[in-house]
Amino acid sequence: MTRKILFLTGTRADFGKIKSLVEVVEDTPGFEAFVFVTGMHLQQEYGYTLVEIERCGFSNIDTFENHTDEATMDLTLARTIEGFSAYCRKVCPDLIVVHGDRVETLAGAIVGSLNNILVAHVEGGELSGTVDELIRHSVSKLSHIHFVSNQDAARRLIQMGETESSVLVIGSPDIDIMFSGNLPDLDTAKRYYDIDFADYAVAMFHPVTTESTHMEQYAEAFADALLADDHRYIIIYPNNDLGSKHIVRAYSRLSDRARFRIFPSLRFEYFLTLLKNAQFIIGNSSAGIREAPYYGIPVINIGTRQQNRALHAHILNTGYDFGSILEALQLVDGHEILTPGTGFGDGNSARMFMESLQKGDIWQLNHQKQFRNLDF
Repeated sequence: MTRKILFLTGTRADFGKIKSLVEVVEDTPGFEAFVFVTGMHLQQEYGYTLVEIERCGFSNIDTFENHTDEATMDLTLARTIEGFSAYCRKVCPDLIVVHGDRVETLAGAIVGSLNNILVAHVEGGELSGTVDELIRHSVSKLSHIHFVSNQDAARRLIQMGETESSVLVIGSPDIDIMFSGNLPDLDTAKRYYDIDFADYAVAMFHPVTTESTHMEQYAEAFADALLADDHRYIIIYPNNDLGSKHIVRAYSRLSDRARFRIFPSLRFEYFLTLLKNAQFIIGNSSAGIREAPYYGIPVINIGTRQQNRALHAHILNTGYDFGSILEALQLVDGHEILTPGTGFGDGNSARMFMESLQKGDIWQLNHQKQFRNLDF
């Protein structure tokens, strides 16, 4: 019997998290991987990253255009449910795998749970300070299996009433790729993107949906601070959440300056190489909380988007205002990293994921969700 594992991806970020999981399923006899591609992957303005997925050579890739507008996430959710439901009826998967906290993730969990299909949620149990947390925890309650990054996340899910046997700690799957030995060297990455900087920092600033009325102000302050600074920057577009247009518009002020190279997206492995060799990363991306500390890269974390996440002591946290950001930029070159980050696995997430699927326990889980009370 061949088990069909269906992965859903809507952004470059979540694909970086599940790529190693898709690969291990493809390579394991008795399992067949399917990849449903939607969201930002199909938007030209964000780099049309479907091509990066196609380059992986996966056997079964299907696409669905779900985007409506950055201001209508609810309609995007509805459209994704419709498209993904139709695909599930076609494929008849044994397991749906979703990651994180996007509307596409929520759509996948809704379709699975309402169609009696097992749903596995990767990296649930995390904390943040935005609407992402509402989506992430909702997905967790709709999911049957939880592949989490650490024991803290596991405890939160158990606190939410999830059964302990359904929560499996495998680490963060992108760590597999970070230390895989398959990353391009720095010269190759620079040549690929025509980057001629000897030294540079990485900038990634995303909108915060719950603060959308302030995003134009925040974006302008961020651009002002980068202009007032003297570092060279590789800047990557934000995700397509509400407020992203303000950030992209603010970046247009930097596009004709020699100190800045601006990209809609970067290939994940190339991004990791560039991050690994950067002077620092600035913005509010989870890359500053997860990947950068593992590489020992200084981080300037701006605002509330990563609030309540596992912030390392050596991260420089700052507000959204111009003065605070500029002050952090003046400190970052002398900022000492005492120890690289840890706490999100050892680079063997894909192996642990596959071992779990090969055991019979998962396939015997009750499709009817069970709530477990804690003993106080």
